[in-house]
Amino acid sequence: MKKMIIFEPAMCCPTGVCGPGVDKNLLRISTVINNLKSNGIVVERYNLSNNPQKFLENSEINKIISNDGVDSLPVTMVDEVIVKMKDYPSNEEFCKLLDISPENLKPTDKKDSNGCGCGDGCC
Repeated sequence: MKKMIIFEPAMCCPTGVCGPGVDKNLLRISTVINNLKSNGIVVERYNLSNNPQKFLENSEINKIISNDGVDSLPVTMVDEVIVKMKDYPSNEEFCKLLDISPENLKPTDKKDSNGCGCGDGCC
């Protein structure tokens, strides 16, 4: 399975989906990533204010920010290769880059008999 990481600019919270004026694109990204996770596909997401160490640890991202500044964010990497800069992937790009079906972008109805979604009903 391919590994996608999205390095984002500094935001007020980990997803950027907070406050009175929610950015529709950030809402789409959060929804897509949550749906991917519910379908067993993990996309890591780091924002500069909450995860600065991740930016320092990644030499490619560190180099981009040093040379071009934070205006180059967001940066999307797949299997450690930069595939997109300055914008988030579209839904179609998520599918192409991760080699998945559009069905993976939709939420699942995986619930146990307790309806909470955890496998053993422990929550």
